[in-house]
Amino acid sequence: MLFYLQSWVFSAGILLFMTAAGAADWQQFRGPNSSGIAPGSSPPVEFGPGKNELWNIPMGAGHSSPVVVGEVIFLTTYDKSRKKLAVVCISRTSGKIRWERIVPAERIEKGHASFNPASSTPASDGQRVVAYFGSFGLICFDLEGKKLWQRKMPLTRTFGGNATSPAIVGDRVVLYRGNYIDHFLLAVDKVTGKELWKVPQREPFSGEMACTACPIVAGDKLLVHTARSMQAFEISSGKQLWVAVCATTATSTPIIAGKEVIVAAWNKMGEPALRPEFPDFKKLITEHDKDGDKLISRDELPTLWIFHRPDGAEAPQNGATIRFERVDKNNNREIDADEWAAQLQGLEKFRARYKTHGMLAIPLDSKGEVEANEIRTLETQGIPEVPSPLCDGRYVYFVKNGGVLTCLELKTGRRVYRMRTQGRGTHYASPLIAGGHLFTIAGDGRISVLTLGPEPKFLATNEMRDRVYATPAISDGVLYVRTHSKLFAFGKKTGSR
Repeated sequence: MLFYLQSWVFSAGILLFMTAAGAADWQQFRGPNSSGIAPGSSPPVEFGPGKNELWNIPMGAGHSSPVVVGEVIFLTTYDKSRKKLAVVCISRTSGKIRWERIVPAERIEKGHASFNPASSTPASDGQRVVAYFGSFGLICFDLEGKKLWQRKMPLTRTFGGNATSPAIVGDRVVLYRGNYIDHFLLAVDKVTGKELWKVPQREPFSGEMACTACPIVAGDKLLVHTARSMQAFEISSGKQLWVAVCATTATSTPIIAGKEVIVAAWNKMGEPALRPEFPDFKKLITEHDKDGDKLISRDELPTLWIFHRPDGAEAPQNGATIRFERVDKNNNREIDADEWAAQLQGLEKFRARYKTHGMLAIPLDSKGEVEANEIRTLETQGIPEVPSPLCDGRYVYFVKNGGVLTCLELKTGRRVYRMRTQGRGTHYASPLIAGGHLFTIAGDGRISVLTLGPEPKFLATNEMRDRVYATPAISDGVLYVRTHSKLFAFGKKTGSR
């Protein structure tokens, strides 16, 4: 297993990131090249408030992940009462706030109920930190908090909220931004903020698009999970090298695995579990016609989901239901057999527009429009909507709502196992690997730790006693966990494991 981890960690893409700052730094969303794999020593297996806790500090609201460079941590926050966005710098040793800089947004973007305007993770190269807000644009500070440059952008407009994160790639900052107002991939000079290239995205943006993936690199290629596709570009020029069209909302960040890029292509009706069955009219009448008139009134119509996330049902806006007024075409306040049949026919036609999603493996050396037979579909079920996948060189791991963890063999795509972790409900944070251990994070704050490989063993279940939507960071054997109210640092203490 160590061989696979070493061969994976020292791939060309991750090396490019590690050379810009310390090898143990966690410079952007999910660390080196957004791989989710922590170099160096492992954090403790058992942790939580009061257990292996090095420090904690109250932290303003936000779902952005901590990034760690040198002796500091960066986060973004949003103060709803004052409608203020901010970039915060924290000492990694003491947990004390070194500085906070308000980002002067004129208006604050809106999103779904789980969204926070400080959801985008900043990026740092050890000399500067760059943050992005859909309410403002890009802004860059040095490590002392001096503003170096800014690029203001129009207020985004989306259904979910614009939670994409930037990446620092060599001498440039790269941002993929998708929303109704504008949709593009951008590279700017990290020193001056000057535009180097900009690639407009022609794929129409729609309400179901998330476009929250962080760009990653493989050699001289920039890889971006975009609306309904996975694309590769030249880092130097922004020239498109290839595009693989797939049924995806572009929510999770892809990873490099050998000579392929692995991407979780998810859409709201991509597998049977997301498409509950509808009763025929006879069954509807038998079970719900309370007054026996062989018709269905508004108060008799049960909750029927057009699409629904069966795991994580406690999350707001978890699906869409059949609306009575859409079925009652003649407006007589009753649904009859013909109206119900027409509704079912229309819904099946609507569902047919959606293609099966999947965990896809695409060759890095692809060219032009990638044909379907060139893409390996590793799995079509249990695909995560938000959490990004992981690869240890031999196995691919991913977790979805309900704590459903899947392990696949990378080479063959064979499912090694599917199981439930100790986490339940909605999962927004992405899993991580450190020291041969797998960390999965449930939205309710329960963090499961398991062994890697084909025979997983639970090592611990850790309760944070608060919600956790932000993906943690790991650096030099310390785990940094952002809850809805605090930032924690956990490290091994004498006698701990």
